[in-house]
Amino acid sequence: MRCLAMPPKSTVTSALAAPVSYQDKPRKLAPARLQQWRLATQLGFFALFVLAPSLNLLRLDLTEAQLWFLGQRWSLGIDALVNGQIDATAAALQIVWRAFVPALLVVAIFLGLAYRYGRLYCGWLCPHFSMVELLNKLLHRACGKLSLWDKSPTPHAGAAPDARWWPLFGLSCVVMGFVWAITLLTYLLPPNVIWGGLVHGSLTPNQTRFLLIASTVFTLEFAFARHLFCRFGCAVGLFQSLAWMANPKGMVVAFARERARECKTCDAPRGSACDNACPMRLNPRNIKRMMFSCVQCGQCLTACDATQTAQARTPTLEWQVGVDALRETLRQRQRERAEPN
Repeated sequence: MRCLAMPPKSTVTSALAAPVSYQDKPRKLAPARLQQWRLATQLGFFALFVLAPSLNLLRLDLTEAQLWFLGQRWSLGIDALVNGQIDATAAALQIVWRAFVPALLVVAIFLGLAYRYGRLYCGWLCPHFSMVELLNKLLHRACGKLSLWDKSPTPHAGAAPDARWWPLFGLSCVVMGFVWAITLLTYLLPPNVIWGGLVHGSLTPNQTRFLLIASTVFTLEFAFARHLFCRFGCAVGLFQSLAWMANPKGMVVAFARERARECKTCDAPRGSACDNACPMRLNPRNIKRMMFSCVQCGQCLTACDATQTAQARTPTLEWQVGVDALRETLRQRQRERAEPN
């Protein structure tokens, strides 16, 4: 499936002809600070994810068939129609105004951001991906791999596998699986009932079954299939990637290919630092078409900056968006066509 429409020849020629200086272009935010900001947004959003039902910021109470949003009851006017307080036309207008319009607005803004910046939500906010990164680090400390299915270890500077980390990895999978299970249950049932029932041991049989089954599923997913879910199982990530792929001006990690030889020594003898830093186990220097699952976390930029700066060189990777991203995409496509099959 072709994701990018080829611009007119004049556009291609002018884009490729314009010079790009990777050496002189200033960075808006230092890579080290970038990761600090990203960690802050991840922690903040995870706290919001867990606390939102208890604060009535967002939850659907199945016992009352009532949606709560920002502390207020969100009604579609159906009860008023049943009670004869409004007619069918007024009820239909309320449904459009209170359901369809907000939903379409949220989807439009979300996909609009994804169209320009890619899977920004995944890399900067998603509570699931926050757990993916945490478990990656714990597993790497235990066996040197980012996934149990990796064929070979991923080398990191100053990190040697230590089997004493295995219990913590397993315990973290179990705890996070339970946290996700009970949090999702509080989005559907009153949080005070669920948390109170957990503390006092008064959960109903159905609630207990849900927690046991959901905790088991999430624990197994976190332990064995967390990357697989992010790549192929998450609809939110999939639609972000599709929107991003459709935009040749969407933000990409651009690579100064004329300096590719420097990558051989950037993190010797472990290999290229950017490849080893990617939590999704992608090759950040690859063409956009091969970066479908990129979550725009910027860890490859941070690793590149650290290793190249240590050798008194400027980074060979940087984010580009707009016309610069289009120029990078066109160069990638031109190079791909020129390479023999």
